Amino acid sequence: MKILGIESSCDETAVAIIDSGKILSSLIATQHDVHERFGGVVPELASRRHMENIVPLVSGALQEASMDLDDIEGIAVTNAPGLVGSLLVGISMAKGIAYSKNLPLIGVNHLEGHLNAAMLEFGNVPTPYVGLVVSGGHTSLYFVEGFGKYRLLGATRDDAAGEAFDKVAKLLELGYPGGPAIDKVSVNGNAKAFSFTKPQFSNRTLKGVTPREFDFSFSGIKTAVLHLYKKQNDLSKKFISDLAASFQESVAKILVDQLIAAAKTSGAEAVVISGGVAANRRLRSLLKERADTEKLKSFIPSMEFCTDNAAMIAYIGERRLELGDKSDFTLNAVGNQEIGI
Repeated sequence: MKILGIESSCDETAVAIIDSGKILSSLIATQHDVHERFGGVVPELASRRHMENIVPLVSGALQEASMDLDDIEGIAVTNAPGLVGSLLVGISMAKGIAYSKNLPLIGVNHLEGHLNAAMLEFGNVPTPYVGLVVSGGHTSLYFVEGFGKYRLLGATRDDAAGEAFDKVAKLLELGYPGGPAIDKVSVNGNAKAFSFTKPQFSNRTLKGVTPREFDFSFSGIKTAVLHLYKKQNDLSKKFISDLAASFQESVAKILVDQLIAAAKTSGAEAVVISGGVAANRRLRSLLKERADTEKLKSFIPSMEFCTDNAAMIAYIGERRLELGDKSDFTLNAVGNQEIGI
């Protein structure tokens, strides 16, 4: 089934076409040049750039797949969660194509796309597995029994891991996006130069929400980095590299510790990571190392499937259409929407 997928939830416009799980084309337009000077994504500017990119990307994806819109059998589009203005650009394009060509429309949750992105590369991951979606906006841990059968095991109580990377990188004047910048400078740093206390959670209710055993928190580590930075008189390259490497090591360890613990507790056969932060080299190597030690199968997608892409959206759309699921034209953008609750 030939599905055209559209992704525009944040600052990357992406369009892809898949057929029976095989990627026929996949194009992505980034906006780093737009947001770099601000040290983060500016929603209004992101929406405008999506409007500039969306039509050329659809045309380019069709050309790369050697087809036209008459060959497409369904349109999948991210409708949640994300920046509402950005989501609306993709949704409007998807609705226009679906209406004009009388095609089924499928709204896709961005988190479900990330959670299943590994399928595009590895085929079927053995179930049950525990999946970690870790990005600039999300740090969520899921128990996956099968397609569409997700249970939320833990999520961040404050900053997402990617957001913490961006803020620390901005503090250390390393540039944007923060994840790749810290990853790069950490190569020359001593990851044991500074130690950070791992967050400890009680069983008390927090803001009306019962805490989960496998929740995350990164605000304390981020604050500790700030204090170390302010106390340092000589901000040498070595100090910055050591601090960045130590921060990265601490975040990677927290993520992997929770993922492995959740897998062992739930009896999962495998662990999967996805999302932009899953491109971090230290996180990838540490997870492989720990999973091998614990005799768990690990599925770590290539970089192209970690960052935001439309192939994962098209994949979900194809699976859901096969199950008879589709959206109507009241489909709207939803800024915040979890799965597996």
